[in-house]
Formats: sequence, C-alpha cells, structure tokens
Amino acid sequence: MIYDDALNDIIENVSKITKSVSSEEITKMTNMISEVDNVFIMGLGRSGLVAKAFGMRLMHLGLNVYIVGETITPAITDKDCLIAISGSGETSYIVSTTGIAKSIGAKIIAITSYTDSTLAKESDLIVQLQGRTKIDDEPNYIRRQISGQHQTLSPMGTIFEISALIFLDSTIAQMMHNLGQTEEDLKARHTVLE
Repeated sequence: MIYDDALNDIIENVSKITKSVSSEEITKMTNMISEVDNVFIMGLGRSGLVAKAFGMRLMHLGLNVYIVGETITPAITDKDCLIAISGSGETSYIVSTTGIAKSIGAKIIAITSYTDSTLAKESDLIVQLQGRTKIDDEPNYIRRQISGQHQTLSPMGTIFEISALIFLDSTIAQMMHNLGQTEEDLKARHTVLE
C-alpha cells in the first residue's frame, strides 16, 4: 500500500534530517533566542504554519514572540531576533523582510535546506534541515535515475516542513530544561479563551 511506503519514507527522512543538526547549532539558537528582547518568526505557506506553532510554544515559555505579518506585530529593533523558515531560502518576501531586519541590526536565524541561499547569506545562524523542497524536482527522468534522485513519496516540501516542526518542538524541550520550566509552567500560559 502506498500509504505504508509513504509513512516509512517520511519517518526515515525526518529522523535522518533532524538528527543531523549539531548540538552546537542548537545551543547557539537557544542562547540567541533567550538573550533577545523579542523573537519575531516568519514563514510562508506550510512553513508559516510551522512558524506559528513554534511561536505559540515560545509564548508558552514566557518569551515575547511575534509572528511577522500579524496586525499586532511591533517594530523590530537591534535587541531582537528574527527566525525565518524557508526550505528554498529564496522566497522573495522572506528574503526582503530578512534584509530589512538585518539592516536594523536584529539577529537573524535561518531555518532552511540551502546554506548557500540568499536567506542563509543574510543570517547570523543557519540551521540546515536538508529536506526535499519544491525547487528540487529534476524534470528529466533519465537524469533523475542516473543521479540516484528517485521520486519520493512525500510531495513538494513535506519533508522540510515536518522536519522543521519536529526540530523546533525538540528545541522547545531543550529550552524548557535550560529555563527550568515544567509542562505545568507552560500550561499556565496556555489560552483559556477556548
């Protein structure tokens, strides 16, 4: 059944990708997030949903966090950081917004598949999650087969997006430990307006 094959493909790839992030990168990222006044997060499409999920967890940790593009998002300053999530690292809105934040002096954390992308080049810290993104499709069947690029069972950027979600949730667990917080502390900040 295709479902079983796809499930195994996604789990294997996500496990390999998320385990490839070094403890140094995780430490740098958690330190940077903990040391700034405000954390701004952005992504578009499904990466934007991952950004919102991470933002919610940072809020549960008691941090000042904003999602770029929301109407209540304040101005970014040189005492803040921007976390930009983009598989390709070339999404025009992400790149241009990162440029603005960089010119103001904010720290930039890029979560991307491409360390040579425009986004990565603008960043103070790059976390590479080498997932397949929508720009990876080689249209020529013969070239794909010769180079070993066999068709994956996960569409477009699925591997990157799921890897980013799992990586960021695992980062929250690390930050809970670093900040001495428990699940009860997080629950106390969870919305009650449901």
